[in-house]
Amino acid sequence: MKNMMALICGLLFAFGLGLSGMTDPSIVRGFLDIFGQWQPSLMFVMIGAILVHSSFYFFIKKRDKPVLASEFHLPETQVIDKNLILGALIFGLGWGWAGICPGPGIVALTSGKAPFFYFMASMLLGMKVYQFLSRRL
Repeated sequence: MKNMMALICGLLFAFGLGLSGMTDPSIVRGFLDIFGQWQPSLMFVMIGAILVHSSFYFFIKKRDKPVLASEFHLPETQVIDKNLILGALIFGLGWGWAGICPGPGIVALTSGKAPFFYFMASMLLGMKVYQFLSRRL
């Protein structure tokens, strides 16, 4: 049942990413271009997501455990350190430069377009380089 629910949620999320235009790098770059030809359409996507999340979070946080799990899995630390800040900075720069982030990148692979495969390969390579360097340093 947990796997079926995960599949349904993943498909719904993928459909929403595609419908909202988040799999189109030109739309994402247009949204990030606040000093140029700004395209505010993704702002409405974010507002909608925040409203839906906030509505459900209000009720979910009152539960002792999730419906299909024995416990909630929350972050173990709330420390904001240099690794978090540097990682967020690199992620943001990559998102702004490529116009796509990992979730929409995976969904965009279904288009069969080569740039999305290059993006995902580069992202995976970057993760491996980080793993290698973090063990060495």
